[in-house]
Amino acid sequence: MILNLPVWTGSSQTTTAALQFPTTRRAFLPVIAATLIGFAMQTSPVSAEETTAQHRVLLHGKKGLVVVEPDGSIGWQMDWGGIHDLHLLPNGHILTRQGPATVVEIDPSTKSVVWSYDCGKQGGNAGKRIEVHAFEPLPNGNLMIAESGAQRLIEVDRDGNIVHQIALQVEKPNAHTDTRLVRRLDSGNYLVAHEADGKAREYNRDGDVVWEYEVPMFGKQSARGHGPEAFGNRLFAALRMDNGNTLIASGNGHSVLEVTPDKKIAWEIHQNDLPGIRLAWVTTLQILENGNYVIGNCHAGPGQPILIELEPSTKKVVWQLDRFKDFGNDVSNSLIIDDVELDWLN
Repeated sequence: MILNLPVWTGSSQTTTAALQFPTTRRAFLPVIAATLIGFAMQTSPVSAEETTAQHRVLLHGKKGLVVVEPDGSIGWQMDWGGIHDLHLLPNGHILTRQGPATVVEIDPSTKSVVWSYDCGKQGGNAGKRIEVHAFEPLPNGNLMIAESGAQRLIEVDRDGNIVHQIALQVEKPNAHTDTRLVRRLDSGNYLVAHEADGKAREYNRDGDVVWEYEVPMFGKQSARGHGPEAFGNRLFAALRMDNGNTLIASGNGHSVLEVTPDKKIAWEIHQNDLPGIRLAWVTTLQILENGNYVIGNCHAGPGQPILIELEPSTKKVVWQLDRFKDFGNDVSNSLIIDDVELDWLN
């Protein structure tokens, strides 16, 4: 198995689209501390006999940026403030957020920032309230950034020049909630999760909305909060699937929905559908090569997993990561990185 990652040439280290990562690691990573081995990767509803999946995970929690190995040990850690998006680049660097509005590339081997773009100061935004909750490396080497507050998507080159931008349609403007995750589609369009609006919108290169879906409330009233007690349709992520449908993490809607192009729900899970699990603020989505979904379960509280892998056809949970004591209640972003060779973990 080879994992292909999008190209990004933001740092002085050049990468190419052809760069690939083999499945094996060059050296065995010893366990850092014997006590770490005992940390459970699953909660009680999934027994060791039932579980076939084990994963290496890059995530952000109260310890900062962390790589959790399949045996539960910590393979790498770096103190870091809160984030809302996270990418592993082909050169092994990490792309994430620093502060409310700066996108940075980190060299994990030195734990240093090697490239940055400050949306609060650059691109004509000086003096404005700007927050960044989404960004993505592009195949041409540029970087897409969603600027909440400025209500736009920009594409910047490695020198920090804006080479393309589109205005976003926002019904409830707020620098904190204009957007959550944004992802580029194969067509070149962008799929945007508009948190406060409760809508996923697909924009073409001219900024026209070519598809829109409002996350339903399912007949319920909105409820304030961040945990399982809250309710709404403040979605966090939307992914376009190979079958043309859209997979949506509904945030405080405590659900994951698969929606057809004509806006019919083809598949769904809700707050209490998974035995022994209570979904809270559903954040990240990752579709693995085997077709399974990995779901981020933020603000769920103690005794609940922060990550869940399930088989969509059966809705069977095959893996969980429950590390509330270690990573806290605010793990909003994570990434399964099983098949990537990383020298800085050696």
